[in-house]
Formats: sequence, C-alpha cells, structure tokens
Amino acid sequence: MPMDQKFTIICGHYGCGKTNLSINLALDHAAQGKRVTLVDLDLVNPYFRSSDYKEPLEKNGIEVIAPVFAGTNLDLPAISPALYALFAKEGEIILDVGGDDAGATVLGGFSRQIQELPYEMLYVVNRYRVLSTTPEEAAQLLREIEAVSRLKATGVVNNSHLKEQTTADDILRSVSFAEEVAGRLGLPLLCTTVPKRLEQEVMLRKLYPVSVYVRPPWEETIS
Repeated sequence: MPMDQKFTIICGHYGCGKTNLSINLALDHAAQGKRVTLVDLDLVNPYFRSSDYKEPLEKNGIEVIAPVFAGTNLDLPAISPALYALFAKEGEIILDVGGDDAGATVLGGFSRQIQELPYEMLYVVNRYRVLSTTPEEAAQLLREIEAVSRLKATGVVNNSHLKEQTTADDILRSVSFAEEVAGRLGLPLLCTTVPKRLEQEVMLRKLYPVSVYVRPPWEETIS
C-alpha cells in the first residue's frame, strides 16, 4: 500500500483496527528503508494503543511518540511535548488517532499545522463493528470525526474482520459495504486488508495483507 505523503492519519470507529493497521504500515515502510515515526494519539481508549508495542517497533528502527502516561497504570489525557516537534521531522509520520469524534479532538489541536502539509487521512471501516454496521452509520461517523478534527479524509480502508474467527468469506462479503461507504463519502476505497493467513484465499485487486499484532490485554499479545 503506497504512502507517499509525509503525514498519514489513521482514524475510525473504536475497535475497527486502526492501531493494527498503523503498526503494519510503520513496519512495512521501515522495512523499505524509510525513516518512520509512529504517533499514538489515542488518549481515550486504554486497551488498544500503538505505544503498547513500543519495544518491538523501536527494534525495527521506528520512533514511537506516546502519551505522557503510556505504559503506566495512569490513564490521563496528557499530550507528549514531543508532539509539538513533529512538524520539523523528516520521513514518514503516522498518526494513530483515537476512535470517533471524542478521540479525534486532540487531532484538531494540530489541524492548522497539518493543513499546511501534504497529508493523507485514512478512514478505517469494519462492517462487523457495532455502531458502524450500515454504510449510513459509517459515513456519519466520519463526518463527526472530520468536524472535530477540522481535517478531511482522503480515502477509505476496508478493515472488516471478526478477530480470530475471520474467514475469507467474511472479508469478501464486506467489500460491497466498504464500496458503498466510500461512495457516500465521495472518497476512493484504497484497499481491503486481509490477515496474512488468508491472503491466498481472498482474490481482490486492492488487497493489503496484514499481520495481527494488536490483541486485547485478556488475550495473548504477539510481540
């Protein structure tokens, strides 16, 4: 999946898979020799944060900027001072944004600087996630995110899955949903993700194979 812009913002509904997508993008581009910074802007949801995977990401040469209290037993909405230096950085910068309009609020604080730069804002959809199971619901969620963040999405990523129970048919059945969401929003459907274990079973042109790194704390975590 190409990522030509300096800033790539990953947004979407809670539990749609934003963080796992962000980690895959960061690792893939680092493997191509690019300088990558992954920014954890999720100050709302304590269960799925890219900063929880800081050690393996840094082993692959990726700089991780996390909330001030990430990795502790505190869960406070504190912005790292390192965020204010982002706009002088070179290389690819991936912003993993918190879910829905509440999670995107912090992004709005940086909207003026981001608007002055080339950026992509990818809206991640999951047909099987509660509150975004219809194209109408999914489209409305993005409009709320855009209003709060004061930024416009540039494309849709279909990341429909049912965790470990995901089958090839589940993914194929989700494509028409994602296409309708993209059509309602007037945005391109950039790709459909697929767990690498199912890559050979899903025959789609715009396919992005992903590894599953992110799991809830009550399940085993892949390092």
